[in-house]
Amino acid sequence: MLVHNNAMKSILLSAVLLWAGLASAQPQGSPQMNLQRIVLSAGIHQIDTQVAVTQEQHAIGLMYRKEMPQHEGMLFVFQNPTKQCFWMKNTDLPLTAAFVADDGTIVNLEDMKPQTTDSHCSLKPVRYVLEMNQGWFARKGLKAGAKLGGRPFSSGN
Repeated sequence: MLVHNNAMKSILLSAVLLWAGLASAQPQGSPQMNLQRIVLSAGIHQIDTQVAVTQEQHAIGLMYRKEMPQHEGMLFVFQNPTKQCFWMKNTDLPLTAAFVADDGTIVNLEDMKPQTTDSHCSLKPVRYVLEMNQGWFARKGLKAGAKLGGRPFSSGN
């Protein structure tokens, strides 16, 4: 009977956690999969972008991912323009960070090596940072001064 009661307690606890939305919480150390997505443009190129808005989403970023399709990236959105600095601790993918002004202009690009704690910073205060697979911007001929389009860079946003 004790086994039955413990099993019932476990089922009830799981049901309560699921109902409360806690069971679906992302375990620490796993990639973020349920972020909002938007489409950005870089000239004729489309980027399927996951959007990281909260501090927790910023902290996890692309950590622990083993791969990312070439047409995908992650856009980090911050409340106010400040000097943004990124590092690659617990990140297995070589990435390029595009530090982006409010109007979508790329301020600077920084290639980042996996599993390092080297800081890669914006040259001026920005609210947006777009991480893509390393080499993506170079292959598309995009450099500082190029413009990204789409939400949130469209006028009126």
